[in-house]
Amino acid sequence: MTSTNEEIEPKRNKRFRVRAETVRLYSGLTLMLFLITHLLNHSLGLISLEALEAGRYVFTIIWRSVPGTIVLLSAIILHLLLTTQRLLMHRSFRRIPPKEILQIILGLAIPPLMVGHIIGTRIAHEMFGIIDSYSYVLYSIWIASPIESLLQTTGLLVAWIHGCLGIHFWLRLKPWYENASPYLYTAAIILPLLALCGLLVGANMVEVYARDVIWRQTLFDSLGLTQEDIDWAISLRLAGLKTMIGILAVLLLSRIFWFLHFRKERMITVTYPNGKKVSAPPGTTVLEISQLGGVPHASVCGGRGRCSTCRIRISAGLDNLDPPSDEELSVLKRVGAIEGTRLACQVPAMTDLTVTPLLSDRVNHRSSFSKPKYLQGGEKEIAILFADLRAFTKFSEAKLPYDVVFIINQYFRHMGEAIETAGGHLDKFIGDGVMALFGLEDTTEVAARKALKAAKEMALALEALNEDLQSDLKEPLKIGIGIHMGQTIIGEMGYGRATSVTAIGDAVNTASRLEAMNKDFKSELIFSDRVAREAGYTSQSRTEEVLVRGRNEPLNIHIISDAKTLEIND
Repeated sequence: MTSTNEEIEPKRNKRFRVRAETVRLYSGLTLMLFLITHLLNHSLGLISLEALEAGRYVFTIIWRSVPGTIVLLSAIILHLLLTTQRLLMHRSFRRIPPKEILQIILGLAIPPLMVGHIIGTRIAHEMFGIIDSYSYVLYSIWIASPIESLLQTTGLLVAWIHGCLGIHFWLRLKPWYENASPYLYTAAIILPLLALCGLLVGANMVEVYARDVIWRQTLFDSLGLTQEDIDWAISLRLAGLKTMIGILAVLLLSRIFWFLHFRKERMITVTYPNGKKVSAPPGTTVLEISQLGGVPHASVCGGRGRCSTCRIRISAGLDNLDPPSDEELSVLKRVGAIEGTRLACQVPAMTDLTVTPLLSDRVNHRSSFSKPKYLQGGEKEIAILFADLRAFTKFSEAKLPYDVVFIINQYFRHMGEAIETAGGHLDKFIGDGVMALFGLEDTTEVAARKALKAAKEMALALEALNEDLQSDLKEPLKIGIGIHMGQTIIGEMGYGRATSVTAIGDAVNTASRLEAMNKDFKSELIFSDRVAREAGYTSQSRTEEVLVRGRNEPLNIHIISDAKTLEIND
């Protein structure tokens, strides 16, 4: 681990290591690509049966070639094995989100629904040399055995929804996904609809052709199937179904195993900020412990270690944990996590721990995106600007509430635009006042120049606002601005929706005091000598040495009567 305000850096040498989760993801994407090309082929049925066969020719060139077969078969085997392994290692399904439970159920339903189709097409082709054309397949499932059409249609939709859910769980952590999701969602609906319509049209064509005795006889002769071949295919399908039932039985036995295994384990305790304590067997991840104990805990990716929303601060027991993996370090580094921060889904608790979840359980995928390091909390020298309207309380007493709200909103808009144009961060509006920060990601010299530029832009914006509202104002609005620079603590502070990036410290208080001094000096802008030095300000100004409440030492300040006349060195 590193010091408090530094990003976590891996201590170990980087090495190539493929995670099971990554292999499972890419094997699933390969199967999804196979399914997409299959559906596109089905969609050609909207044109003609000949178009279906032409699409099938291209499809088989790709997926029945030696490389295509190796890739597809490897993807099927790896995805089945890794998914089964993941399900066996799940210690509890009680807290898995409903969408993921749905994906698991759909995934388990795919093999029994599609086993007949696989045997009747690829395996029959490889074993008996059958040309599994669309005429053959559609005749088999639409005319010879209509129940198969129902099973295979259901299997196609189940496989498609299962794959789409998997892609959604993967892509929702990408910054661009929110904007792209409407288009992807539309495509996810249109493609299977086109495929089903294409199959239906093709099946109707085959049904018409099948009325011709010669066409049927030609189809049967081309297959050359014997009763023994058919019996073998049926027995193979039965064996496949038995295997699937056996796998489901193993999954059920795994639940019993974990239950009995946990009862023998010495329990460890995780303590949360509200004093709640949850006990669980050693080796259970902190996220699982939170879920078992009903403690609200964010986890956008479902505990896969792909996002950072489950991150926690460990205040007791950190030294007894295994160091984070390279993958966990990569995620923590991406969000600028600091010492003591871990991913709850990647921390198996072996001893008692005291933890604090860092994000609300209501967060979304955006919370896992990379953020500036200062949001985690840190010390930095920045420039702080305070501005306040003069005599606005008296002004508002003589106006209708609607007029006051209208004018104050126009003022806030002009001031906000001026601050952002100058490169500042608009912290908050306080009554009729404004607080802005400069230098969150800049040097002190740049921060000081931006703050002075913002003051000038605000004065110019106020002049323009007074011209726009001269028919509504008895006298022009006036403003006082104070700027100071110094060491502050900055970060995301607040609660719930009131959380924002802000700064606290003596420098903030001093900037506020300087703003208030404009009343005494009948000025529009006051900034400290530290700001002037950092900005390289050498133009004409009135200087004074003043005592600021809350400071022991006097402070040299620059007083500007009209901020619009401020000359700033670029």
